[in-house]
Amino acid sequence: MPRMQIYLPDDLYAEVKARKLPASELLQRAIRAEIRREDQIYAAGEFLEEMIGEYGEPSPEATAEAEALAARVKAHLHPPVQENEAAQPSDRAPKAS
Repeated sequence: MPRMQIYLPDDLYAEVKARKLPASELLQRAIRAEIRREDQIYAAGEFLEEMIGEYGEPSPEATAEAEALAARVKAHLHPPVQENEAAQPSDRAPKAS
């Protein structure tokens, strides 16, 4: 397996070490997730182009409806966090021994 050198900001490095996280495994998963995300974005663009070619450009009303739906989905997936509910990362970190 090839090796790769990466650089982390001091705060991330400290968290990885303090939590004893498997950095190589985490990086592999993160890269795979990013590749999958980019592939999905590309496929969605291809699908959209195909639909526009078949059905034409969406109307301004249809575009507004789609944008509203996307905003509702995004709000559902990422609800706003109340200030007093937000935990600081250091609050969740296990204590280094």
